[in-house]
Amino acid sequence: MVYQNIVAGRFVDRPNRFIAHVEINGVVETVHVKNTGRCRELLLPGVRVILEVAANPDRKTKYDLIAVYKQGFGLINMDSQAPNKVVAEWLAGQGYDVIKPEYKYGSSRIDFYMEKFRLDDGGQEVSERYLMEVKGCTLEIDGIGYFPDAPTERGIKHLKELAGAAGQGYHCIMAYVIQMEGINEVRPNITTHPAYGKAVEEAIAAGVKVLFLCTAVKENELRIVTGRYLGE
Repeated sequence: MVYQNIVAGRFVDRPNRFIAHVEINGVVETVHVKNTGRCRELLLPGVRVILEVAANPDRKTKYDLIAVYKQGFGLINMDSQAPNKVVAEWLAGQGYDVIKPEYKYGSSRIDFYMEKFRLDDGGQEVSERYLMEVKGCTLEIDGIGYFPDAPTERGIKHLKELAGAAGQGYHCIMAYVIQMEGINEVRPNITTHPAYGKAVEEAIAAGVKVLFLCTAVKENELRIVTGRYLGE
């Protein structure tokens, strides 16, 4: 995915999880933060941030904060809407015959439902069904990605839905889009949310596969370049 109109600025502060103050060309602007996570290790006073100019000129906030240069590391895309968009682009080239976003399953909406058609031993066409939940990873510690950066009961719920679906014959995938370069693994952040780590273990035991999606990150672009399953 490509951002159409970007500018650079310097982060000042974040009054709440939805907005931040950023200095752009010498003027402090109130901007929308496209990530409601904590991002405390990223949004530090004075760091360089990247913003996209809002398409609607009448919107209350003129800019969306989409990326940040982490001190001692490099550029991290922190747009929480980006993972699903880049996964949709990536899935289009993965040989699926059906791809449906926002698929209702159980009491949840799973990010993607996919199908692949094949012929069985009798020459009859059968469908392999897939469910994929997508999470974006922006937390890096000592060269390893971690998720989540804040407790997520919703994330646990999705893992349980996938585990149940795996028992019903679906191929279930928990996909982590790593929104930074140089990281190829995501671990459960049990320090922040121990229950999430337990839910991941239970999902894997039930047959859910964990997929790490590595990206190329530019100020105006995020793109998946490789995918690797846990254990490969």
